[in-house]
Amino acid sequence: MKTAIVFGATSGIGKEISELLLKDGYRVAITGRRLEKLEALKKQYSNQVYVAQNDIQKVDEVENVFNEIIKEFTTIDIIIQSSGVGHINPTLAWNKEEETIFTNVVGATKLYDLSFNLFRNQGFGHLVGITSIASIRGNRGAPAYFSSKAYQKAYLESLYMKTKTIKSNKVFITDIRPGFVDTAMALGEGIFWMVSLEKAAKQIYTAIKKKKRVAYISKRWRLIAFILKIAPASFLKKMI
Repeated sequence: MKTAIVFGATSGIGKEISELLLKDGYRVAITGRRLEKLEALKKQYSNQVYVAQNDIQKVDEVENVFNEIIKEFTTIDIIIQSSGVGHINPTLAWNKEEETIFTNVVGATKLYDLSFNLFRNQGFGHLVGITSIASIRGNRGAPAYFSSKAYQKAYLESLYMKTKTIKSNKVFITDIRPGFVDTAMALGEGIFWMVSLEKAAKQIYTAIKKKKRVAYISKRWRLIAFILKIAPASFLKKMI
């Protein structure tokens, strides 16, 4: 039986992807802060699910939980990092900036490093990071969130480059960049091009199975990404 770990499986994209993996016959370790949400998913799938409560902001705890799961599963085929925090924060309230940085940068980096080293030792594995269309440029209303996603994008690309050092050529890195998905993480009001959680999860899972390097969710966000990449900052300053 193939195995997977999903960090941030209590709700949203992480929970939906966990269910798709379970339906596909994987044994899945699910993690997150809300134990009751994890246990509810375990009740549905019984022996296929391993529950490990975890707060990704606490990096020592992340490593302990990670090692606990490895001890239980021995080898891991897929690791999905779906934990994330985002705040609209125009006043730059430090508590919101700090929470975003510790979750999306410090915690995510710890998990990415643990995953890459595991896969390098195994000689195989697939690391999937859920970043965002926000990773492309900055934003006045949510600077820490957009910057943290840009950091993750660059870090995942760096790990992709590092796979050259693994002779097996069986370690894969996927960067999933959703646009607006109907979850609690959708920042702001009057959001356009919002896609349902179910549709987003199916597209993400398809990209994972195809081992894509980068995937925009939904696919039409590739157009927005292209425009964002070439637009001058002076234009974006007026528009977003």
